Amino acid sequence: MEDLIKILIQIAVLIFAVIVHEVAHGFVAYKLGDPTAKYSGRLTLNPIPHIDPFMSILLPALMIVTGMPFIIGGAKPVPVNPIYFQNHKRDVMLVSAAGPLSNILLAIISALLLKFLFMFEFLRSVGLSLVLGYSVLINIILATFNLIPIPPLDGSKILMGLLPDELAYKFAKLEPYGFFIILILLMTGILQLFLSPIFYLLKNIITIIM
Repeated sequence: MEDLIKILIQIAVLIFAVIVHEVAHGFVAYKLGDPTAKYSGRLTLNPIPHIDPFMSILLPALMIVTGMPFIIGGAKPVPVNPIYFQNHKRDVMLVSAAGPLSNILLAIISALLLKFLFMFEFLRSVGLSLVLGYSVLINIILATFNLIPIPPLDGSKILMGLLPDELAYKFAKLEPYGFFIILILLMTGILQLFLSPIFYLLKNIITIIM
């Protein structure tokens, strides 16, 4: 029963984290002149418009149950139309970076709340501390995973914004194969090797804050 409760907490925290991630994309796009996400009803924390049955629930649940060392998942991608952007490269980079940055911010807020919680004994709650602890770890993992420069992850769009146009165009052609590349890297353990340095860097920064 205790393990089931922990699994449900992790899934709930992950769902909230991916929703904030997608809303951040849409909000920054809206501020840069693209109303697509707003008109699609995606600038909301209501989970219903965001949840993808496989990416938001089944995949993370499977990873938790099978004892994977980290959990990944996602929501339905927020629709963004770059035609509205005045500076295409810069604005796509800003919109892409907004997702991982929102997760880093959530991790920092959760860490600060956890620190505050343990400063006062009467506020201590096993359930709440568990939620905040998972929030720190899951948001760091989510930010780290999305910063991987493999299409269609956010890191690839940030990288494309830094590359010359010709190279960016060639790199974008990898997008149809991105999922399979990520799957192969995950199955071979290479993905964990890539994620670990970024994960521990972010974790150490947040530990200092705590």
